[in-house]
Amino acid sequence: MARAFSAWKILKRLKIVRVWPLIALACLAAAQVQAQSSSPVLATPHEKDSRKILVDSAAQTFTLVGAGDIATCKYLDNARATAKLIEKIPGTVFAAGDLAYEKGSPKEYENCYGPSWGRFKDRTKPAVGNHEYNRRSAAGYFEYWGEQAGPAGKGFYSYDLGNWHVVVLNTNCFEKGFGGCGKDSPQESWLRADLAKHPDACILAYGHHPLNSSGVKKKHAMHPELKPLWEDLYAAHADLFLTGHEHFYERLAPQDPQGNPDPKGGIRQIIVGTGGRQHDEIGTPIRNSEVRESGTYGVLKLTLAPGKYHWEFIPVEGSSFRDSGDGVCHNAQSTAD
Repeated sequence: MARAFSAWKILKRLKIVRVWPLIALACLAAAQVQAQSSSPVLATPHEKDSRKILVDSAAQTFTLVGAGDIATCKYLDNARATAKLIEKIPGTVFAAGDLAYEKGSPKEYENCYGPSWGRFKDRTKPAVGNHEYNRRSAAGYFEYWGEQAGPAGKGFYSYDLGNWHVVVLNTNCFEKGFGGCGKDSPQESWLRADLAKHPDACILAYGHHPLNSSGVKKKHAMHPELKPLWEDLYAAHADLFLTGHEHFYERLAPQDPQGNPDPKGGIRQIIVGTGGRQHDEIGTPIRNSEVRESGTYGVLKLTLAPGKYHWEFIPVEGSSFRDSGDGVCHNAQSTAD
């Protein structure tokens, strides 16, 4: 007790006693903060619901990334460059036709596609291109992909990514023995039935040939033979159609199967023939063409979320061209209405 009194006298002489009340208050505040931090924080029901919605939304969001017109041993460095982009992007890979030049032979798949995009084979959903048909009814393509390419010899199939239904089409409508793309053809009949099974899904389709494009050669750029397939997709309120064939990037505004603008119910077509083959020249812009670029290799990344999507064109290292935007799923809108 005497020692404590002596200490107090010393502090008093040093004029420190005046700050003691402040020190005491600070210690009390720190104790209260410690008590609060050590106590469990209980979320309100509203906060719990919000967190659950965020978790559920993230769990239902998927990535689809890819391009068409990809690997030729003549320009293999280009395909390797686009492969480096996919290497950094998890998710499902779409390969929109003309994957192994010049004929899609087993040797070309092994030596050209294999060292580049072949590294992602297990997570790739391919579409068949016209160059694959340069060799015995695309035999090399179906041999390489097996069940991943759908039923052997057909080249059309579908799969789901969350609430998105993805349709892969064989757009080589004039190949002998295939059956074409016309009304009541095997593929068109299958497509109608497949879409009918998914009335409430957001719908995305891809194949090799575009319905229309700003390519220089109109026979190469325009494919009216695809209209019956587009009519089925349009009737089912499809949102996106991805293609290759033209070796450039072009995004068209939502349109109907006749190529007329349809901002509310049309299908947005994106041509991304930028996987690694040499570039094609772009001609006079057609109606609905919003963005065009030739001279950049890269991939298209799609983020597919419940009721909406985001697109982004990602260029290879050293290139600067980019394109991105957002869209709302037609069927999600009609359900909300």
